[in-house]
Amino acid sequence: MSNKEEKPDEKQSSWKDFIYNPRTGEFIGRTASSWALIFLFYLVFYGCLAGMFSLTMWVMLQTLDDYTPKYRDRVANPGLVIRPKSMDIGFNRTIPQQYDRYVKHLESFLQQYNDTVQEKNELCMVGEYFNQDDAAEKKVCQFKRSLLRQCSGLADTTFGYAEGQPCVLVKMNRVIGLKPRGDPYINCTAKRETPLQMQYFPAEGRFDKMYFPYYGKKAHPNYVQPLVAVKLLLTKQDYNSELTIECKVEGSDLRNNDERDKFLGRVTFRVNVSE
Repeated sequence: MSNKEEKPDEKQSSWKDFIYNPRTGEFIGRTASSWALIFLFYLVFYGCLAGMFSLTMWVMLQTLDDYTPKYRDRVANPGLVIRPKSMDIGFNRTIPQQYDRYVKHLESFLQQYNDTVQEKNELCMVGEYFNQDDAAEKKVCQFKRSLLRQCSGLADTTFGYAEGQPCVLVKMNRVIGLKPRGDPYINCTAKRETPLQMQYFPAEGRFDKMYFPYYGKKAHPNYVQPLVAVKLLLTKQDYNSELTIECKVEGSDLRNNDERDKFLGRVTFRVNVSE
């Protein structure tokens, strides 16, 4: 019976000795010198790993350009997008609350195109590329919102939504170094048997060459894309029915018929106006 009673004390003593053994000076089974050697080994080991990683990152960064991405494998041709930022534009023209969000979005988007802001930019030569190979920070050609005329939101603050003839802004995505050949312009059509009347601003919906090329966000921080405003001249016969509108960039070498990418050089949206 006495031997059985001594076993718990022996077990407790063995655990204490494992944590710290005063006879051998060991802590968790190792002496201080042993722990020092292990700590030194891992310090050198992980230091070498950190050094190799830092060297690899430094070598890789030397191959990068601060202004142009090394690999641009997305698309060489721009996609088209619209503002307001909605593929389904639907509202009752007699209820301002229904189209107010579209108006606010357009007004907010066009703030950077205000004439007072754009007058600080350069007056460029129409029809010529604005090449700037030497300048560290590239200059920007003026694009005033007043060029959008009836779709500028200046004379008509509702952008035509109150009268049931809404304006839609079309712009190309930015592609560094892009110089579209020919004379690119926007052409929109309604997917139905009878054509839909539209107005384009600037005239004929053209993207002038002076807004190209784009040099990237760091070199071209104040760059603004050229816009084409499309005013849909809807009539009462067009109300209360969904219209599918497709806009394409035409007149240049830019692609607009890739079935794998529905937004490459084109954009499709729907409009439904009621009264």
